[in-house]
Amino acid sequence: CLQKPDLASDTKDKEYKPHDIPQRQSVQPSESCPPARRAKRLRAEATNIKTESDAPEARTHNLRRRMGCAPPKCESEKEIHSTVKLPEKKEQAGEPEKDKSKVRSKKPTNAVDLYVCLLCGSGNDEDRLLLCDGCDDSYHTFCLIPPLHDVPKGDWRCPQCLAQECNKPQEAFGFEQAARDYTLRTFGEMADAFKSDYFNMPVHMVPTELVEKEFWRLVSTIEEDVTVEYGADIASKEFGSGFPVRGGKFKVRPDEEEYLDSGWNLNNMPVMEQSVLAHITADICGMKLPWLYVGMCFSSFCWHIEDHWSYSINYLHWGEPKTWYGAPGYAAEQLEDVMKKLAPELFESQPDLLHQLVTIMNPNTLMAHGVPVYRTNQCAGEFVITFPRAYHSGFNQGFNFAEAVNFCTVDWLPLGRQCVEHYRLLHRYCVFSHDEMICKMASKADVLDVVVASMVQKDMAIMIEDETMLREKVDKLGVTDSERVAFELFPDDERQCLKCKTTCFMSAVYCPCKPGLLVCLYHVEDLCSCPTYKYKLGYRYTLEELYPMMNALKMRAESYNEWASNVNEALEAKINNKKSLISFKALIEESEIKKFPDNDLLRHLRLVTQDADKCASVAQQLLNGKRQTRYRSGGGKCPNQLTVDELRLFVRQLYALPCLLSQTPLLKDLLDRVEAFQQQSERLLSEEMPSAAELQELLDVSFDFDVDLPQLGELRTRLEQARWLEEVQLASSEQNSLTLDDMRRLIDSGVGLAPYPAVEKAMAKLQELLTVSEHWDDKARNLIKAR
Repeated sequence: CLQKPDLASDTKDKEYKPHDIPQRQSVQPSESCPPARRAKRLRAEATNIKTESDAPEARTHNLRRRMGCAPPKCESEKEIHSTVKLPEKKEQAGEPEKDKSKVRSKKPTNAVDLYVCLLCGSGNDEDRLLLCDGCDDSYHTFCLIPPLHDVPKGDWRCPQCLAQECNKPQEAFGFEQAARDYTLRTFGEMADAFKSDYFNMPVHMVPTELVEKEFWRLVSTIEEDVTVEYGADIASKEFGSGFPVRGGKFKVRPDEEEYLDSGWNLNNMPVMEQSVLAHITADICGMKLPWLYVGMCFSSFCWHIEDHWSYSINYLHWGEPKTWYGAPGYAAEQLEDVMKKLAPELFESQPDLLHQLVTIMNPNTLMAHGVPVYRTNQCAGEFVITFPRAYHSGFNQGFNFAEAVNFCTVDWLPLGRQCVEHYRLLHRYCVFSHDEMICKMASKADVLDVVVASMVQKDMAIMIEDETMLREKVDKLGVTDSERVAFELFPDDERQCLKCKTTCFMSAVYCPCKPGLLVCLYHVEDLCSCPTYKYKLGYRYTLEELYPMMNALKMRAESYNEWASNVNEALEAKINNKKSLISFKALIEESEIKKFPDNDLLRHLRLVTQDADKCASVAQQLLNGKRQTRYRSGGGKCPNQLTVDELRLFVRQLYALPCLLSQTPLLKDLLDRVEAFQQQSERLLSEEMPSAAELQELLDVSFDFDVDLPQLGELRTRLEQARWLEEVQLASSEQNSLTLDDMRRLIDSGVGLAPYPAVEKAMAKLQELLTVSEHWDDKARNLIKAR
């Protein structure tokens, strides 16, 4: 849903609220207005529709809006006798009587035989003799059936002329083709001049609300007409697209090359992989190939839905806004019922009138009958998307340029088949054969998108069921002769059902008495009057050939289902049943080879695999890491080292992964050894004075741990202390060889040690021993000198 652009108001789009624009049906016909503008059936509803208090101002514009109107309906030929009472008919049709009297030529006395009643053959009662204004035949008023009491005023037609007029085919209901050719420049100049002159102000200063109000006022008024022109349904294949196209007439600029393959390029959208229209080989203009629209102020598009109830997307390249009105797809039948209720005579002769883009009705009227209607203003650079069977209409605020195309996603397939059934009831031709498209997709099941394959398989099952039932019905009717026919090789207009106009593909019935004509299996009895044993059934596939095609779709869909099941099983496996990282990568590779959809499941699998890959890399680094050279070259914590707590959390993360890494048990063993190291460290450090050998052994174990171990510093300190104490102890045990220099060296090395009770005690003893020894050394020196 597009947000309403900020034009003259900053309010947001919401459900369309009725405004005070008068309804066309609310304006009573003037006494000089012909009856064809609208039907008299709406007089009874006029009281329920808003009206303007002031009469619309008269305008001097001599333009006539090409909205098209239905010609007056004529009575059938069998009712001719009752239509002779012309004044009564005129009153019923809402046409005012004219005051001028019918001028009759009295029967001249010198040529009586020239004016005689064609019914009685008499020329008497000349004052009651009527002369037809169409053929000059004469009739007595009392000879007519029913008789006329008075000579009618105005023009009068005899029964034969009335019958001839009523038997004429009705005029086409719709838009006229413009007589003048325009370039884009000349059309824009004309459009801007029209709008500027109409509103008497520059085009960019006219508020959108004013244009909207005036548009519906013109639709509702019957006293004035306005002519506008619309460059609609211009084939982009012939005149070029507003989007960059490969091999087009214009060179693509470097900054536009990224749009050549963009999905938002309307030349690409209908044929993208997810669009089922890509499987239709024919270039359907307007559906697969975009149409261009050059609009001007008041040019409009009437209420309609897209062919085959497809999606549509419209992009406004530049220019003034386009105002849209839309009804949801679920309200389509409700809207059609309201239209038929308000204009029954139009739908009686043209049941598919709403497919002809010629019917416009104020959204207020629809909403008054319970139809939900929404609106938006589409500005330049914005897209508007309509959904399947969503009726929409609108008009242009001024000179602009838009481009539109259809597309069909897989969710449309059931609606597409339903639409073909609807067309069959309306006797409306199809733009393409739905069954042909389904069979063509089934023939390429191995490369079909799996989601598409699943939906096509369901649609094909319905097709086979219907076809089986219809062929059994034809067989019971006595049609026994049959042959294979490649219907896809025939032009669509040569394989349309004689009755319902649907495009035949799966099968058709034809008779030798009507070469080139055929009917679908629903209308076999409408083919001709020949006995059915003369008929021949043409079929594209036998029923036995259809089932393998459907099974191929099923296998394609099931291959994805099996893959998805394996993925879910792998992602949800318990610790003892986990798949390896290699298995996860194999599932991703399978999805790429088989072109499985890039959905949430595949994206989740990729994300899990990427996380596992990162974890495996870190785990391998931890397993390969060596601390020995690092500490022997000075020690210290590496910035990238994990703490023991971090290592513990990392191991938990490895076990939480959906997949199993080969490094996980090795890293768990590393964590166990680190924790054992910590426990042994705490034990040694808790002793008053552990042995240097034990401390060195423990430190040697830590050299294999690429982990930040906080105990290492204290262990190294205690190791230095233990080694010093052992030296002191060794020196103390060999007092005969202990010299003063040895004691001084031990004291000097002990001074740099960290404080510790055992060290301090040994230091005190050593210092005392040194002091005593130096005292005795001094005494000895003095005695030697005294000698």
